[in-house]
Amino acid sequence: MIYADNAATTRMSEAAIQTMTEAMQSSWGNPSSLYAHGQEAKEVLEEARNRIAKVIGAEPKEITFTSGGSEADNQAIRSAAVAGARKGRKHIISSAFEHHAVLHTLDKLQKEGYEITLLDVHEDGLVRPEEVAAAIREDTCLVTIMYANNEIGTIQPIREIGRICRQRKVPFHVDAVQAVGHIPVNVEEDQIDLLSASAHKFHGPKGVGFLYVRKGIPLFPLIEGGAQERGKRAGTENVPGIAAMATALEESVNHMSENAAHLQAMRDRLIDGLREIPHAALNGDAVHRLPGNVNFCFEGIEGESLLLLLDDRGICASSGSACTSGSLDPSHVLLAIGRVHDVAHGSLRLSIGEEITEAEVEEIIRSVKEVVSYLRGFSPIWRDLMAGKKPFIL
Repeated sequence: MIYADNAATTRMSEAAIQTMTEAMQSSWGNPSSLYAHGQEAKEVLEEARNRIAKVIGAEPKEITFTSGGSEADNQAIRSAAVAGARKGRKHIISSAFEHHAVLHTLDKLQKEGYEITLLDVHEDGLVRPEEVAAAIREDTCLVTIMYANNEIGTIQPIREIGRICRQRKVPFHVDAVQAVGHIPVNVEEDQIDLLSASAHKFHGPKGVGFLYVRKGIPLFPLIEGGAQERGKRAGTENVPGIAAMATALEESVNHMSENAAHLQAMRDRLIDGLREIPHAALNGDAVHRLPGNVNFCFEGIEGESLLLLLDDRGICASSGSACTSGSLDPSHVLLAIGRVHDVAHGSLRLSIGEEITEAEVEEIIRSVKEVVSYLRGFSPIWRDLMAGKKPFIL
């Protein structure tokens, strides 16, 4: 099997598994309990908080543990919305190709009377800082822009946007689920006020993540109940998962430079190889993208058929976000960068991991070429294109 869907989830590292197992065996007490065994679990919890905070340049008290990125996104955005409404500010700025955890939250807020501005991301898949600046108003209560796109992998100019937001005194939230552990992220240097992350994107366990909230930024509970996480997130903390998340994050950051160098070389070879396919196009900027992300559109085919045939060959890939894999609609990300529906349906996302080999990359290229050619062989759309009945788009 060649696994090329790391944007959907990563394999847990051996170190993270070991940390999680040890915590399950020896630190299974409730960290809110006052007796010794509970306090031992509390120590593991707080040690993990310290380790995670150090990696992203934050203070431990600025880290709140969640069930993952979606919860963190929801809590960050809703907290900023509540705080803004109390000051008569109900305008939020985001981009048209955010993760649905952000977009669906904004949809609900719009129905509650908030005004939402979704910025264009252009053909290169990048938000323009000057357009963020132009969109900010007196009643803007939040700017929320993802660090790196989960489908096409483009890395946004977060530091420039952060500087603009800080100058204009507008809270800045960043969905960094695809970025943390893969590219350098420092909340102080990037001038980020709120940041979401999820452990299973950097070789940690599923069902655990964290939300960074800069000191002084109000955070309101999304889940009511107990007083855990300083009263900001009710529910007994997942101590083994949180400890494993800290280990996985440290491990990923410690090996980031060497992993990125290898991934970039493999990524660029994939891009070069797939560009040899006629009427194919890379989605998003070729340079400002995650080290392991490759996203292509192939004219005249359906992405679902491409994925199934690649799976038959032992290659795990996707056509977009795992959260929308059951949808028949074309990717909102590809539509946002200007791909038309017919082309957007024929997309392929390859998100490779650091274990990928040169031989596996060549096998992916060979297989994609063969499968695309095979699918085009009996596609009526392709026949019309080749016969000149329809113009080629790519």
